Amino acid sequence: MPHVIVKAWPGKTEEQKVRLAEAITRDVMEIFGSGEASISVAIEEVAPDRWQDEVYLTDIRNGAGKLYKDPGYEM
Repeated sequence: MPHVIVKAWPGKTEEQKVRLAEAITRDVMEIFGSGEASISVAIEEVAPDRWQDEVYLTDIRNGAGKLYKDPGYEM
């Protein structure tokens, strides 16, 4: 039952969000061997002025044990 959460700055269109969710679903199905019905994808918009506190510090810097791809920036 994979559930994928994507956190991104606001400004992406609904079409972009749908396309990303579809691409993630396809990749999870292929790589994890999950059925489409078991996969869910959420997209959370986080304002740039909240990114450091709500994403970078909590999910990236302090989430190192769960992070599989480091960003190319530091805050």
